[in-house]
Formats: sequence, structure tokens, C-alpha cells
Amino acid sequence: MAVNARYGDTTMDFSDTPMTPSLPAHDISRAMRWYEEKLGLTPVLDLGPGGQMYRAGGASFIIYQTAFAGTAKHTLGGWTVPDIDAAVADLRSKGVTFLDLAMGDEGPTTENGVARDPNGGAAAWFTDSEDNILVITELPPGMALPGDVT
Repeated sequence: MAVNARYGDTTMDFSDTPMTPSLPAHDISRAMRWYEEKLGLTPVLDLGPGGQMYRAGGASFIIYQTAFAGTAKHTLGGWTVPDIDAAVADLRSKGVTFLDLAMGDEGPTTENGVARDPNGGAAAWFTDSEDNILVITELPPGMALPGDVT
């Protein structure tokens, strides 16, 4: 926390505070099974009625039960993978179905479930057991996420 010199009040600096996304689930037990069977993830913390906390790649996210699950028609979260074709093949072998998109100027168009950009990047969208839209992304060659040392 920092003191705002102009107003003398205490303000929170969120730049060093982790953000924890939340994914809705109609049936949290079904969602927990799906995340374990399809993605190999298990909860790291039971939040009781607040849901289940997961960790993936150093980041946390929460799955919580609500009647509003699956109503968002946009991407809610995703993972960066080193080889999108291998990741898609692995997830398909576990029963994950990828979305076919043909959005023209409004967004991505996929071929065999994968959208590719001219720079060598690629993305593939799928839904979880609760109809939440998720994505896996392969960055273009030479691009890295901030903090990656590869």
C-alpha cells in the first residue's frame, strides 16, 4: 500500500497483486472431474462455498458454482503452449472438442480447430464441461511472455 501524498489517503497498488480469474460451473463436481481428466489439474485449495482454487503455470484460478455458468460467449481463460498441434492432439485424445470459428473481420477463422496468424502464432478454442470458452495459444517464433527465460 502507498500513501497518496496529494490526498493523504492510503491507496492500493495492484501492479504487484496477483489477479485470480474465476470460472463459473453449473455443477462443480462435474467441472472438477473435467479439469482433472482433460487437463490434469486438481484443486490446491477448497474454498468451501467459494469454490475450488487451482494452480497452473504459477497462476491461480477459481472454479465456483453458479447458475450463470456457460453464458459468456467470449474466452474466459487460456494457456500458452509450446506446440499447439501436439496440445490439440493430446486434448482431442481425451475427448476435448475444439470450436470451428469463421468470424471473418470480426475475429479468428479456424481450420481443423486451429487459427494461425501470418507471424507463426496459433490459437485453438474449446469449451469445458460447463460451456466456458477456453483457449490454448502458441506464440509466434521469437515472442515470449514477460518473465519467460527460454
